[in-house]
Amino acid sequence: MNDKPLTLITGASGKTGSRIAAMLQNQNYPVRLAVRKKSGFDLDDNQVHFDWYDPSTYAAALKNVDHVYLVVPILDMNPEDVMIPFIKEAIWGGVKRLVLLGSASIDEDGPVFGKVHQTLKELAPEWAVLQPSYFMENFTEGPHRMTMEQHGEIYSATGDGRVGFVSADDIAAVAFHALTDEEPHNTEHIITGPEALSYGQIADIFSRVMKQTIEYRPLSDEELTRGMVESGMPAEYAAFLAGLDRLIREEGTEDQTTDTVKNVTGRDPISLEQLITMPVRV
Repeated sequence: MNDKPLTLITGASGKTGSRIAAMLQNQNYPVRLAVRKKSGFDLDDNQVHFDWYDPSTYAAALKNVDHVYLVVPILDMNPEDVMIPFIKEAIWGGVKRLVLLGSASIDEDGPVFGKVHQTLKELAPEWAVLQPSYFMENFTEGPHRMTMEQHGEIYSATGDGRVGFVSADDIAAVAFHALTDEEPHNTEHIITGPEALSYGQIADIFSRVMKQTIEYRPLSDEELTRGMVESGMPAEYAAFLAGLDRLIREEGTEDQTTDTVKNVTGRDPISLEQLITMPVRV
């Protein structure tokens, strides 16, 4: 009989959720993957249908769960409207530990993540809030990879501002410890890679490692917002993301590195150059 805590993973198909689930399973921790599948699709034994906007899905997802990994619903400026009721139901039902994926750009008084962050601190018996910098995988698996392949360019509105880009593998490793360490962390973790880089420096690294020319093309706030809206993003959320780029450019909000990965996991964080030369996850 496995006496290790059962962990519910929301955002189970995402960059961090999928990695955390694999780490837990590799160490024989039981997991339940919250997936948003339409009725008629078969779910695996460790999967459960879950929809933030359908409270009727909460009970089955939380049954016998000890720990929860929380990922906010995408493109929602007010996720607290659904997440706080879920958190309260989880704690009332006996969930002991909750770990939230937030952002280094947003503190507990800020938008999107802030009110959920505050709620964990106030209500959860045990908690941690992960506040990673921007994901390195945005260049190897995400939108920047596409623009590099199609146009040989990287776009942002960050100007010369620097960002402590961090690998999703390192975020997941910190999350694994936050979920499984005997002593609860009960703190926020600012998670970065080993160096802060501008998008221009990122382009130079890719050019050198990949032996092809990649250029950085800075955008105005308006150009970035318009591009995201044209790709289907709600206008309010696009303006929010463009605002984060502006703060990086004008106030250096992401120009930092921390020892969190080393302190929590015992190993150094992965550099961008290391990540580029690793096999790409599929």
